[in-house]
Amino acid sequence: MLRLAVIVLLLANAGYYAWSQGLLRQFGYAPQEQSEPQRMNQQIRPETLQILKVNPSKTSSAAPPAPTSTSPSQATAANDSPTPASTPAAPAPAESAECLQAGVFDDRQAEVLRTAAAGLPSGSWTLEPTPVPGRWMVYMGRFDDVETLDRKRAELRARKVDHDRAGGTLELGLSLGRFASKEAAERELANLGNKGVRTARVIQERAESPGFTLRLSAVNDALRAQLDVLRTAMAGKTLRTCG
Repeated sequence: MLRLAVIVLLLANAGYYAWSQGLLRQFGYAPQEQSEPQRMNQQIRPETLQILKVNPSKTSSAAPPAPTSTSPSQATAANDSPTPASTPAAPAPAESAECLQAGVFDDRQAEVLRTAAAGLPSGSWTLEPTPVPGRWMVYMGRFDDVETLDRKRAELRARKVDHDRAGGTLELGLSLGRFASKEAAERELANLGNKGVRTARVIQERAESPGFTLRLSAVNDALRAQLDVLRTAMAGKTLRTCG
C-alpha cells in the first residue's frame, strides 16, 4: 500500500513538471502564456536606444555636497554664543639684570676703583664697607738659619703636628695654625703643649683693617659692556655673583 502511494506521488510530480515546462503542449496540456504584445507595439524607435557607461569618479566629483540641515535651536545657540575676545599680545620680556660684586679692597685699592668707576652710570655701583678681621697664628720661630728650621720641621713631623711656612715677614718661621680670634689660637696652643710642643707662641699675623666691596646691583647688557674700565683697577680680583 505504501509502495503504491509513493509511485502515485512520483508520477504526479513528473506530470506537473512536464505540464509546467510545456512538454505536453502538443497534447493540448500547457500553462497559459503571460504576454502583453500591445506594449511592444507602443515602443518609439527602439533601435536608437543606447546603453552608456558611467565614470564613478566624475559622478562623485560632480555631485554637489548635501546641505547640512540646522535645527532652529542650533541656529539660536550659534547666534547667542559669545564671540571669543582677541587674546592680548604678550608683553615683551623685561631685560634681565644680575647683581655682581668683587672684593675685598683696602683703602688704596678702593680709591683707585672710585676713580675708574666714575664714568659708569650714576647709582649703578657702590663701595660697601667690609672690615677685614684680624688673624692670629700659633707661631714657632724665628730661627737663625735654614738648618735649624729643617731640624724643627723633622721634630714636628715625628710628633705628627701639622705645620707650614709662616710666610712674609715671619720667615724663617713655622705656622702651626691660623685662627680668626686670639682665643681660638690659644686653645690650639694648649692642645699642642699636650703633644710636647714647648717653644710655640700666639702672635697676631694680621690686624683688623678697613676694607670695601664693589657692588653692582643691576648689571644689564648695556652696563656689562662698560665694565672693562674697571679691569685694571680691580687688583686682579674678578666680579662674581652677589652672595
